[in-house]
Amino acid sequence: MEKLLPNQRKVPAGAFGGLLLPIFFLMTLFVSVSTAQAEDKRITFEAKGVLLSEILDFVRENTDYEVFYREDQVNEYRRISVSVRNKDVNVLLRKALRGSGLTYEITGNQIVVLPKKPTPAPEPAQAQGFLLSGRVIDAANGEGLPGATVQVLGKTGGMITDVEGNFSMKVNLGNKLQVSFIGYQTQTVTVTSKNKLLVSMDEQTDELETVTVVAFAEQEKKSVVASVTTIKPEELRVPSSNLTTALTGQVPGVLAFQRTGEPGEDNAQFFVRGVTTFGESSNPLILIDGIELGTEDLAGLHPDDIASFSIMKDAAATALYGARGANGVILVNTKQGVEGKIKVSMRFDNIISMPTKDIDLADPITYMKLHNEAVKTRDPLGELPYTQDKIVNTERGMNQYVYPQNDWYNDLFKRYAFNQRANLNIRGGGKIAQYYVSGSFSKDNGVLKVDNRNNFNNNIDLKKYSLRSNIDIKLTQTTKAKIMLSSRIEDYVGPLDGGSDLYRKVMRSNPVLFPAVYAPDEANEFTPYPLFGNFEDGSYINPYAEMVKGYKEKSSSTIATQFQLDQDLGFITEGLRANALVNLTRKSYFDVSRFYKPFYHTVDSYDRDQDKYTLHTINPDGANGGTDFLDYQEGDKKVQSTIYFQGILNYKKDLGGDHTLASQLIYIMRSHSFANAGTLQTSLPSRNMGLSGRFNYYFKDRYFTEFNFGYNGSERFHESERFGFFPSAGLGWMVSEEPFFESLSNTVSKLKIGLTYGLTGNDNIGSSSDRFFYLSEVKLNNGARSARFGTNFDEVKEGSSILRYADPSITWETAYKTNFSVELDMWNSWETRLDVFHEKRTNILIDRTNISAAAGFQAPIRANVGEAQSQGFEISSRYARSLGKDLFLAFKGSLTYATSEILKYDEPDYSDTPWRSREGRPINQTWGYVAERLFVDDEEIRNSPEQTFGPYSAGDIKYKDIDGDGKITTADKVPIGTPTAPEITYDFGASLSYKNWDVNFFFKGYGNTAFWINPGAMAPFVDNDGKGGVTSNNALMQVIADNHWSEENRNLYALWPRLAADLGDWGNNTQTSTWYMREGDMLRLKSLELGYTFDKNLTSRWGIDKFRIYFTGNNLLAFSKFKLWDPEMAGNGLAYPIQRSFNLGVHVTL
Repeated sequence: MEKLLPNQRKVPAGAFGGLLLPIFFLMTLFVSVSTAQAEDKRITFEAKGVLLSEILDFVRENTDYEVFYREDQVNEYRRISVSVRNKDVNVLLRKALRGSGLTYEITGNQIVVLPKKPTPAPEPAQAQGFLLSGRVIDAANGEGLPGATVQVLGKTGGMITDVEGNFSMKVNLGNKLQVSFIGYQTQTVTVTSKNKLLVSMDEQTDELETVTVVAFAEQEKKSVVASVTTIKPEELRVPSSNLTTALTGQVPGVLAFQRTGEPGEDNAQFFVRGVTTFGESSNPLILIDGIELGTEDLAGLHPDDIASFSIMKDAAATALYGARGANGVILVNTKQGVEGKIKVSMRFDNIISMPTKDIDLADPITYMKLHNEAVKTRDPLGELPYTQDKIVNTERGMNQYVYPQNDWYNDLFKRYAFNQRANLNIRGGGKIAQYYVSGSFSKDNGVLKVDNRNNFNNNIDLKKYSLRSNIDIKLTQTTKAKIMLSSRIEDYVGPLDGGSDLYRKVMRSNPVLFPAVYAPDEANEFTPYPLFGNFEDGSYINPYAEMVKGYKEKSSSTIATQFQLDQDLGFITEGLRANALVNLTRKSYFDVSRFYKPFYHTVDSYDRDQDKYTLHTINPDGANGGTDFLDYQEGDKKVQSTIYFQGILNYKKDLGGDHTLASQLIYIMRSHSFANAGTLQTSLPSRNMGLSGRFNYYFKDRYFTEFNFGYNGSERFHESERFGFFPSAGLGWMVSEEPFFESLSNTVSKLKIGLTYGLTGNDNIGSSSDRFFYLSEVKLNNGARSARFGTNFDEVKEGSSILRYADPSITWETAYKTNFSVELDMWNSWETRLDVFHEKRTNILIDRTNISAAAGFQAPIRANVGEAQSQGFEISSRYARSLGKDLFLAFKGSLTYATSEILKYDEPDYSDTPWRSREGRPINQTWGYVAERLFVDDEEIRNSPEQTFGPYSAGDIKYKDIDGDGKITTADKVPIGTPTAPEITYDFGASLSYKNWDVNFFFKGYGNTAFWINPGAMAPFVDNDGKGGVTSNNALMQVIADNHWSEENRNLYALWPRLAADLGDWGNNTQTSTWYMREGDMLRLKSLELGYTFDKNLTSRWGIDKFRIYFTGNNLLAFSKFKLWDPEMAGNGLAYPIQRSFNLGVHVTL
């Protein structure tokens, strides 16, 4: 039995470690290696705000050492921040114990933490000293700091303060005392009198030896001059299986918003520093472990698998990606193995989700009365759709099948859905090999109801599976290999046309014509299939039948294999390394639809006395009739493969003294092919290559210079334009390291200024069909251009048509980016960064609209003549401070303003009508008519400019004649509202931890944005007369029922104009105008989390290192002037709503 020192405890090793080995079925190759421990143990530890006991526990768990300490000694100190990367355990211990008054001794495999023995400082015999008394206190709360070290500079020894922070020692006037304490800034004070000395200590929160992930490398944070923002992986943990939804509001400079909450379709849209081009693509480049992937791959990542998440914004940060980085770069690196004992982490989330806001529809009685009004107000002699008898009998609640009152919204949709998400990852390794293995699963369900009469599930059921294995192997002392395997599978089952389409169909459905399903009459008592309701010829929408008549299965998979070799070339010259990477990625997709054709019925006769009805089958068996079996239809089948090669040569050299030189050269090659190409062009592999480089020079760790370049080739351009060169440069100055700044160092712990300028390119221009701009495309067999020959004109020869004209002058879209940054850290607890940026985008490819149609061109003529610019600023700030041993508080917030402007646009000369010009306007500007108000009466109509959009009368929208020609035409369209993409984004949040409890909240907001609500989709009663084989009577929103113009309510500013029941009467009111523009500014409580971590004294008995339970809410509240639906959905509000979710989760580490 091991003996403990008095009042000490031994932290037990994990009791379950031996039981976990069998699950390493994927790791049999190196299990034996992973358990080996090196005598010269090297470890990595990075954390902020941790207790000293947590660091000592980490040493125990990740080495073969047993650690002994007195808990009352080590935990009486504040939380600290320590960063050690691949260092000996002694380095970590020395840094962790610095200023604590504690030391350690290593005997065999035991580490004992002990107080330092106080040693009085010796003084020269001739010194005339005196006994100085003093006290060391916390500057924040004035409390004494026990265990602080007080030492005379230049002399050995020192004193340790007592439990009240007091000390006394022999000194001389003029002596400088250095006072240090763990977790606080070291203070240096001069003895100027014999009075009692009071030393105030400020908390220290800075990390040591921190690095930032930049393009193709890691770089010391202090030397980074580019604009790179890093998100902590824990900030991406939201109760959703879609990682992109966590980006909204989390990153300064990144605009992200979600337009739908439908599982599988809920990817957020995001742009780096707003929308900067009106060309084909404005989306950022997404890289996962260095490989270009899509939004769906980012959405499928589990936050627990992420090691770093960086967003690169300016030219200096993205230039190395050349043609791929013009719109910014999102770089994600997954976790790697670490040397140490096996660590198992498990997380399970059980989530309940529901719409953030439902659409409020009017009741069926109101619907019928206002439908009659809509007909009568347009045509007093028109036939009313509903008799008084139907209205009264429906209101009385008579037979629900003859007089139906459908609440389609609640008939189709549930109030909530249950979802699950789980992750299991295993990490560890030995001296030779380290591994990280992870598996994730998520299940998202929709809010659609299921008909029990079907033997299949028509609700949305989305399952995601992912496996990941990252293995690092040390082949020799200078050679390392990395093998990365990942797979992701998504299986979707849902309604035939998707969840959002069902919401739209509810809005196009009449609630009183027929029920969802009839109860059988005598003739259909034993009919085996549902008796779906419909009307007249069966062309009306029965949304319930549309939901339950079948389902679609979709399956997609991504498999990636990656091999990386790193070679130290120090035998050639010190500091030289080479790295090679090969990645093979294959994606596949297919979908299948299974469905039956509903049998539709309507009431043929009704006996009111006996309350019995007979049904008539509208579409009996036959060619176009219903079916009682599931048919089958194949959909898309896609397979695509990508081969990627990357070679990097790195060199870093300390030139001696104050000079450091670093350089990097990168070569990439990418080939992408489709297995089932539909055309000759798409059958050819798509290939790109590029050469890029980075050169850094540092002087005295104060002055930093950087030069980057990207030299890229694109298959899309003629050989004269095929290659583009995109350089950038940056300068950085660490002002706080200057000698003249020393007097401010106690207040301003860091002040850094940076400036970058450079070019980035973009070849993702034009449409996807325009692969080779320098080649023409001709359709040889075009029936639309055929000619007839012969005496009877019975011989037909198809003609040809030109789809694209060859243009060898089309070239790269180019962005010129400037970024100025200031980083300011104060009191080692308050970090602030300000970026001011400007970007000019040139060579934007657009159609030449100035070329007259009389020229006879068959295809559009395009050229790189467009130009735009964007500019703005982003500021982020974070404050963190310990308020006692058990209390930790942190705040953060950011604000981004990014505006855009079109500089050049190919358009007619609008000098006489300048409001029509797009030049000088934001990129996402909406154009429409100015709605003055609603017309008062017919006399006003006769005296107003003519409106040319169909009939109109009193209560319809009156538009402003901008050009004064007496008519309302397209020449009267002007910019209306603010841009559809928010120009202002902001967020703020806070976290608080007390002992084992923690709570945090996070708000996000948008400003200076507007959207247009489509009156055609919202207009009640409108019948499209069977167009497309479907007849619809749109539903009535309660807000329209409450606030529309009528003869009784002649409000000229009512929400809704005069009602109409026919498309022909509604054209005037459907125009894009200010009447339907709405302010999109909003503030949302994005997340709120409460967690509890069980005490290690309890969990260690079960062999559990960490056990945390937490409750999280997401999308809890929204504050906005817009009330019809969730404002984040903008004009898409009648689709599948964004979801509010509540999650109960557990995280266990063994």
